[in-house]
Amino acid sequence: MRFAAALLMAASFGVMSVAMAQVPDTVEGHVLAAQQAAGLNFAGTLSVLCIQPEDGSDPGAATRAANAGKPRAIPARETWYAEPAKVFDNVYFVGTKIHNAWAIKTSEGIILLDTMYNYAAETEIIGGLKKLGLDPATIKYVIVSHGHGDHDEGAKMLQDRYGARVIMGAPDWDMIAKAGNMAGGVPKRDIVATDGQKVTLGDTTVTILLTPGHTLGTLSFLFPVKDNGKTLHVAYSGGMGFNFDRSPQRFDTYIASAKKFGDAAKASGASIIFSNHSMYDQAWIRSRWQRKPGEASPFVVGTDGVARYATVLSECAKAAKLRLKKS
Repeated sequence: MRFAAALLMAASFGVMSVAMAQVPDTVEGHVLAAQQAAGLNFAGTLSVLCIQPEDGSDPGAATRAANAGKPRAIPARETWYAEPAKVFDNVYFVGTKIHNAWAIKTSEGIILLDTMYNYAAETEIIGGLKKLGLDPATIKYVIVSHGHGDHDEGAKMLQDRYGARVIMGAPDWDMIAKAGNMAGGVPKRDIVATDGQKVTLGDTTVTILLTPGHTLGTLSFLFPVKDNGKTLHVAYSGGMGFNFDRSPQRFDTYIASAKKFGDAAKASGASIIFSNHSMYDQAWIRSRWQRKPGEASPFVVGTDGVARYATVLSECAKAAKLRLKKS
């Protein structure tokens, strides 16, 4: 696509700039605005969301349709396995090189965010927590950002084995129940998330935001972490890709949720972005970082960085919506 080379070059070197208050309502204008917002922090998010077919079509739709109903091939372990890591005083990365799962340790147990594919959940979540000296039996809540297999397939195992309460958005509870053929099994319908819901366990509270778009039940989260005893705030973006039935209305929903997420993150003072894919937040790479005494966490992008992340989501979605009108 004709924007691809320019996008990646500009993201790397910061040579292009667009005044955010004067974004032309064109594909090019919104792409350039997203590019400016992404900078070096969110080049992966930019490339996934803004480098799209000119006709507005979903490039992965044909592959997903062809594979529908077929058993999924399990990739070679070396392509996905990642060692677990402690990234803050009370937060642990237990994901793969591609998909993220996060364990928040509280004074009364663990809140787990997302569970990845079934083939990785036992190794990365259960095995990872044990390697970190944590007891997976203390997982009390599993909050699933959305009902796609790369984030929800470990939920039933954790529900059955440890009695963990599973939280998901209502439309996505319905979606996985209707599909009924989930690897690892469909978890029993449990807690239905509500907007602004507070999930408190011991000394920690996770606030849930309903942010439909990627799926109609997508959830995002706000929560505090401790970094060498200092309280910082995380904004967790629960669903980013455009792999849905594309229509102007659906993109309007996505754009409204991106704004809602950005506004809520700003109000919370969030200076850290988490997501459920390492391509968006570089979690796997950042979790390998060996910090020197006094060095800031590589996950801290500042309140401005969090705002810019929300802008990338919104501006790329606006560009994608305009592509539909051109087709």
